[in-house]
Amino acid sequence: MDYQFLQKTPLFCDSSIDEIKSMLNCLGAEKKKFAKGDVIYRAGDTVQSMGLVLSGRVQIENDDLWGNKSVLDSIAPGMVFAETYAFLPGEPLMVSAVASEPSEILFLNGARILQSCPNACVHHSKLIRRLLTISSQKNLNLSRRIFHTSAKTIRGRLVSYLSVQAAQSQSPDFTIPFNRQQLADYLSVDRSALSNELGKMQRDGLLQVNKNHFILKQKE
Repeated sequence: MDYQFLQKTPLFCDSSIDEIKSMLNCLGAEKKKFAKGDVIYRAGDTVQSMGLVLSGRVQIENDDLWGNKSVLDSIAPGMVFAETYAFLPGEPLMVSAVASEPSEILFLNGARILQSCPNACVHHSKLIRRLLTISSQKNLNLSRRIFHTSAKTIRGRLVSYLSVQAAQSQSPDFTIPFNRQQLADYLSVDRSALSNELGKMQRDGLLQVNKNHFILKQKE
């Protein structure tokens, strides 16, 4: 286990390595590896553990009855997923968690996080506070997606999303966590129409794009 990496994650930040070891033992931590495209959790499943991404990336997806896919989030190393369902035993998942690239996941038992124990109870309140912060950030991300997809045009959705990405990167030169199909799914638009609009925006001098790397430009 890379404890120094865990110290840098939002869930275990400001914890010593000895504290992390104690918490992982308490929480029944288990590591698993997944190949690209593997379904980690499927919609309709009930789960007991949340996942913390150690390496790779996990995509949170929703598929309707007609096979249309919506990408709700992309979980990077150090971040967690399925924590809400891990704290609500018996609640079926409304979404699927899929490895978008080869990934290693650390699973932590939700019930053990909420219940104090003789081994690590002194750390539980700190852990719960961090989870509340993480949950709040995820709610903000979901609100951003609703804001991005509220525009009526594809260009409007792209401008909204790319503007936020540039602000978060503090630079007009940045890389997004989606490929072209994933970006189309995230913005709820057709992939071909998205590619056509990106081509128009390049010709209009608004941006340069190479795969998932963007450079935004101001019009003269």
